[in-house]
Amino acid sequence: MGQAQGQPARSARCIALVGPYLSGKTTLLEAILARTGAITRQGSVAGQNSVGDASEEARHHGMSVELNVATVDFLGDSFTFLDAPGSIEFQADAANILSACDAVIVVCEPDEKKVPALQLILKQLEDRDIPHFLFINKVDKAEARVRDIVPMLQPASSRPLVLRHLPIWENDIVTGFIDLALERAYVYREHAPSEVVEIPAALAEPEKEARFSMLEKLADYDDELMEQLLEDVPPPRDKIFDDLSKELRDGVICPVLLGSAENGHGIFRLLKALRHEAPFVQATAERLGVAGAPSCAYVMKTFHTAHGGKLSLARVLAGSFADGATVYGGADEQRIAGIFNLMGQEPVKRGEAKPGDTVAFGRLDSVKTGDTLSTEKGKVAKVEAATLATPVFGLAIAAKEKKDEVKLTAALAKIIEEDPSISLTHSQDMGEMVLWGQGEMHLRVALEKLVRKYGIDASTRPRQIPYKETIRKSTEVRGRHKKQSGGHGQFGDVVVTIAPLPRGTGFQFSDKITGGVVPKNYIPSVEIGVRDFLSTGPLGFNVVDVSVCLIDGSYHSVDSSDMAFRQAGRIAMSEGMPQCSPVLLEPVMAVDIAVPSEATAKINSIVSSHRGQILGFDARPGWSGWDVVQAHIPEAEIQMLIVEVRSATAGVGTFNAKFDHLAELTGKVADQVLAHRGAKAA
Repeated sequence: MGQAQGQPARSARCIALVGPYLSGKTTLLEAILARTGAITRQGSVAGQNSVGDASEEARHHGMSVELNVATVDFLGDSFTFLDAPGSIEFQADAANILSACDAVIVVCEPDEKKVPALQLILKQLEDRDIPHFLFINKVDKAEARVRDIVPMLQPASSRPLVLRHLPIWENDIVTGFIDLALERAYVYREHAPSEVVEIPAALAEPEKEARFSMLEKLADYDDELMEQLLEDVPPPRDKIFDDLSKELRDGVICPVLLGSAENGHGIFRLLKALRHEAPFVQATAERLGVAGAPSCAYVMKTFHTAHGGKLSLARVLAGSFADGATVYGGADEQRIAGIFNLMGQEPVKRGEAKPGDTVAFGRLDSVKTGDTLSTEKGKVAKVEAATLATPVFGLAIAAKEKKDEVKLTAALAKIIEEDPSISLTHSQDMGEMVLWGQGEMHLRVALEKLVRKYGIDASTRPRQIPYKETIRKSTEVRGRHKKQSGGHGQFGDVVVTIAPLPRGTGFQFSDKITGGVVPKNYIPSVEIGVRDFLSTGPLGFNVVDVSVCLIDGSYHSVDSSDMAFRQAGRIAMSEGMPQCSPVLLEPVMAVDIAVPSEATAKINSIVSSHRGQILGFDARPGWSGWDVVQAHIPEAEIQMLIVEVRSATAGVGTFNAKFDHLAELTGKVADQVLAHRGAKAA
């Protein structure tokens, strides 16, 4: 039955659990572990005794903040489940693991408000052609009927949602379900397998309607099944399961299953569906274009552990990998130092990894998340790594204690290895390091890890904005440097014109010296002196869009020198620039904000409140029910923008921003910037 047919071997499978924030993924993992006997008692996230979310940060915040891993056996088959965080701020873990999974279970709630968040996840799976099921969790708490829930969720999916189960309700409580493929009814039993019962008479007609609807959707991709339906010929059960398996693998349908992870309901049927319908690693390798490789393992996640050092979680797609084997595909060749299964994040040593296995390789120091490894030099079959979201929130960071400065950079490098959606930049202009991530909570968790794992306490503050200054008027000015002390003196004398340039031109230096009044060999020194001053202009910022022309001067045959003319150039600028009506410039960013269409009006209001200029909005290409708002927003106003965008969009909105131009800044805001600069310089 199902996918087992025609397989050379029943290899281990890898299944991702993804879904919107608080949909119950970690609870589902716990229920799967309990149902398969991997643990003796089902824990809970609230009770802080689950296998997943075992880190201090996850338990403190009551949410998944990194990947949870567990391998189980079910009816003789091995499954590795990867439970990814649901918050959009921690989306990198899900993005990185999806490619190499055989199938994905998308966990969602029967809640219309979660449709945009669900669409974010389904769109990613659809774009990458990854087979996926939808598991409607908390069905016992649903306020709507299932026949209404599926149409309600359908806008989130471009693939038909194919309902597989009908719930059985008694006195407003879900007591079981009907499997539409098997045409069997099951009643839930506490801490025990469901019991087969007769289909309730009241559900006989709804069951027939729901089953026919399921078969109709399958028949859209199977002419033989369509003929059977048209001729009223009951299709064989094996035929139905083969169709479910094939159409899942082909990515043309999304099967929908029901359950309650907290109560352990629907878990067995979910596992049975995975066992019979989820593709094996051979199909996954074909989808990724690495089926013919002699050996291939894709690195899905990097962990830095306290005792085991660096672990690289990898899916073996082809060939085998033994402890001590040399692997290629990272920055340089490395030797595997231990192969482990993970339970939560606890490593358990194991033997050779074969196709289908999901394992952690020990101490591959130059290997990073997204790398593809091979034991054959020069024969690395590359799996395309996920494209990660650009950072949207940054904080300036520094070690609280000077002794930790070097250790801070090394520790942050390890945190970034674990989560590549975090980045660190060094701003030379501002003299600060900036830690970038996907939101306020994202960076808060990173800072908590910094303390717990590496013992480094860091201070953070809003990052500085790289303001510039320019001039509005021109002037001509003389700069003379004359100093007489014992022996040779110093003499340099220059006359320069200072003039504004069009925005974005930068700095230009020229000379119109005739008759050798300033010897040619001293002219470069004058330019150096001018540039010295422009690094910090009269308002305290770097000066741009200015031209300086050396037009006259004089020299002394004995006392003139490069240093003297450099100083003369600087003096000329310090005396002339204040006469040129200096003005502050602020960087303005081109921002594209992607949000559900119903939130577009709110976003327009938010942009306006941030001194932004709305340029327009369009439908988001390839996204049903989403818009992209284009705007120009000052960089100083973007620091907390993501917090407001997420608040206005139930956590799903995002943006990308890039520098567009410098604009004059005057009035109260400019006064505040200058006052802050003055206070800092004092």
